[in-house]
Amino acid sequence: MKFFIKQVKATLQSLPWGRYLLITFGLSFLAIAVVFPLLNIFYQAFANGIEAYWAGVTTPEARHAIFLTVAIALVSLPINIGFGVLLAWILARHSFPGKVLLLGIIDLPLAISPTVVGLMFILLFSHTAGIFGSWLETANIDVIFALPGMILTTLFVTFPFVAREVLPALQNMGLEEEEAAKTLGANSWQTFWRVTFPSIRWALLYGVLICTSRAIGEFGAVSVVSGKLIGQTNTLTLHVEQVYTEYQTVAAFACASLLAVMGLLSLVGQELLRTKDKQ
Repeated sequence: MKFFIKQVKATLQSLPWGRYLLITFGLSFLAIAVVFPLLNIFYQAFANGIEAYWAGVTTPEARHAIFLTVAIALVSLPINIGFGVLLAWILARHSFPGKVLLLGIIDLPLAISPTVVGLMFILLFSHTAGIFGSWLETANIDVIFALPGMILTTLFVTFPFVAREVLPALQNMGLEEEEAAKTLGANSWQTFWRVTFPSIRWALLYGVLICTSRAIGEFGAVSVVSGKLIGQTNTLTLHVEQVYTEYQTVAAFACASLLAVMGLLSLVGQELLRTKDKQ
């Protein structure tokens, strides 16, 4: 099949109009699959005017969903940065038994369905069926259908991004500069801040942007453990689903446009950092 596709592509490119046909086909697919749906979000959001849009994003439920989404991202991000950089440094600077296994564990959240992740946490922390449920109930601690469970699932699904971006930067950096700093009397902390961090800062920021974008846009895992309690455990993505199922189309698309803007800003930031890293 791959051979057939290559032959067709080579034949088209050999024709005078073949290259333009391929470009047109590729751009058409991109427009239909990405650009038009994205533009339609903003069109539907503003279809009834700016007042209807503003009303959709300023209801008490929407404001609570926005606040909760930002709060979960702000809590999970520093934890991901700390452990992500630490694990990347361990993997880049040390050899030990089980290193390949640790790399696989870091990538595990990327391979597991977010819905399955939510079910995993229910089986761990639910008061009725969880492994730690009886202890949590005795201690009067709510994890499932509460903010702690939403934070834990968000941490799980966003964990790989910082570590996976920083690890190649550390590997490419090598050990020479760090060893030179230590021979000049710098301790481990001074070596990290003055030598290591400047070399990995763009990769770290890139990972932070991806991590933040995923935390804000997470739906599946958070949906399972949150209970979707309106005004309590509804994040912005869950709020969009809730108002859309209630046929509040303008409000749903208005809130969805906020998520789209966050995603676009993250994409622009990633491209700027990628350009900066190449300089």
